[in-house]
Amino acid sequence: MAALTPTAPADPVAPLVPEKAPSAPLRRRAGRPRVWRGFVLGLAGLYFLVPLAASFVFTVHTPGQGISFQAYTGILGAEGFTDSLLLSLGLAAATIALVLLLAVPALVAVRLGAPKLRPLVEVVCMLPLVVPPIALVTGIGTVLRWGPEHLSRTPLYQTFLAVQNESFPIVLVLAYTVLALPFVYRSLDAGLRAVDVPTLVEAARNCGANWPQVIGRVVLPNLRTSLAGAAFLTLALVLGEFTIAALLGFQPFAVWIVTVSGSQARMSVAVSILSLLITWALLLLLSRAGNGSRSVGSVPAAAPASSKES
Repeated sequence: MAALTPTAPADPVAPLVPEKAPSAPLRRRAGRPRVWRGFVLGLAGLYFLVPLAASFVFTVHTPGQGISFQAYTGILGAEGFTDSLLLSLGLAAATIALVLLLAVPALVAVRLGAPKLRPLVEVVCMLPLVVPPIALVTGIGTVLRWGPEHLSRTPLYQTFLAVQNESFPIVLVLAYTVLALPFVYRSLDAGLRAVDVPTLVEAARNCGANWPQVIGRVVLPNLRTSLAGAAFLTLALVLGEFTIAALLGFQPFAVWIVTVSGSQARMSVAVSILSLLITWALLLLLSRAGNGSRSVGSVPAAAPASSKES
């Protein structure tokens, strides 16, 4: 009977055998997506930059007269520029505040208490994409004309006059809130899907936080990126909206640009370029505000230490 010879244990300090390097065809195939990605990004950059460059050349070059920056230097002194820009920024701020005040509590409530209603809420929020702005402004104009005729002897008559104040038309804020609702909903819904809101709310409630503290110190900090995205989309929509404001007879920034284009074409193009740059700058500011570190929020000071750790 042959004697059994014990096998030697594997040497724990034996050097590891290096893996074989990928072959050249594999390296070439791995490098192809990067080449195509750069090519597509380059085409996209040309698609956006070439029209901007052509517009800039149109504003500074006059055939037979050379280069002049008069179209840019005369913007601040142009009649109506400051008033229209401040009006659009004020309308944008009011619209952002109103649409977030309506959308955030509603979506959080649906997420926590009635998740089965989410498809219905989504359909309602997406309806402004189906209704053309021309139809919306026709309905708004009909109501504004009907109100003073039938409510002249009621307190609502002053309300109809107040919402149409030319210095700050509240009716535009209401209309822009409806138009911005689909974009705000998509941004907030994506943020709520990425965060375990029920667990965060339950933990905050167990720590003694009331509902305003839960929303302000727990939910909103975790939706910072989504809130910044919703605010930027609303800002871009308000600054570029023309149809509703023009048909209702108001003159925010977009309507002023079209109005001045008839007499000063180069200045209108120059203002359009500057408005695009301003929008990009605001996008960068909102992106930096939204890219802050996520936190589950602070809990009230009265909460015990064991609850804070949980």
